[in-house]
Amino acid sequence: MFPANWTSIKVFFFLGFSHYPKVQVIIFAVCLLMYLITLLGNIFLISITILDSQLHTPMYLFLSNLSFLDIWYSSSALTPMLANFVSGRNTISFSGCATQMYLSLAMGSTECVLLPMMAYDRYVAICNPLRYPIIMNRRTCVQIAAGSWMTGCLTALVETMSVLPLSLCGNTIINHFTCEILAVLKLVCVDTSLVQLIMLVISALLLPMPMLLICISYAFILASILRISSVQGRSKAFSTCTAHLMVVVLFYGTALSMYLKPSTVDSQEIDKFMALVYAGLTPMLNPIIYSLRNKEVKVALKKLLIRNHFNTAFISILK
Repeated sequence: MFPANWTSIKVFFFLGFSHYPKVQVIIFAVCLLMYLITLLGNIFLISITILDSQLHTPMYLFLSNLSFLDIWYSSSALTPMLANFVSGRNTISFSGCATQMYLSLAMGSTECVLLPMMAYDRYVAICNPLRYPIIMNRRTCVQIAAGSWMTGCLTALVETMSVLPLSLCGNTIINHFTCEILAVLKLVCVDTSLVQLIMLVISALLLPMPMLLICISYAFILASILRISSVQGRSKAFSTCTAHLMVVVLFYGTALSMYLKPSTVDSQEIDKFMALVYAGLTPMLNPIIYSLRNKEVKVALKKLLIRNHFNTAFISILK
């Protein structure tokens, strides 16, 4: 192998799931289905939040941001893979690989910061409802959302820029279906200890700490739920919290197992399926669990359908 820098390499090749030829079509179908549901669910949530003034609340502001970044997150990871499967090329350009790496890191890091902020919002709403409008005012919510995006984009920039100057060993075959930073580092033929240290620090800040904050918030929320006198109301609230925590565990658990595992552990094949969970499955589940089960969204959808029905009827009368 000969050392080379990134700019001298024109094209990278993905191995993808070529080690599993018998199930490649099934994986493609599942990924396509997840991506379509992700797009439809998140676009629906953003649209209904914009159109219905009753949903102009802190909770739905955060959910709209989550939906927007989930669309980009899923698109950056799954769209090239789906396109490559259809074309049969399994290639990506240097600029495309760098962009894909940055977008995946940025969206993932932003979500890591945004999810505990959403859990805090629910904690204040349930455990301190009288002070909720004061604590979670519009200015504070916009600052929290903007801060989440800035943190995610800056940490992703640091990680991406720490990898790009490194010399590659001339090998252009990435053992993954996307330009995932850990898979790309396998191609580097110089010392990567500094990059790994940077990633370790960022991962420690963005994964276990936010997950701990979410667990603490939901512990207080569950304690409040247990004081609800209505058995039906308590059961519904408990079911909602359990669903939220399930998605959180899926997202953070798979990311933790990838980015904070010992460097001596080589699990690239497992990492591919882990990546499908946090880049494909959780963006699909988020709009379903966080919002499509909510009463407010169902009411807003019903109002929108009734309004459209009357508009159509009125136009037909005028004709």
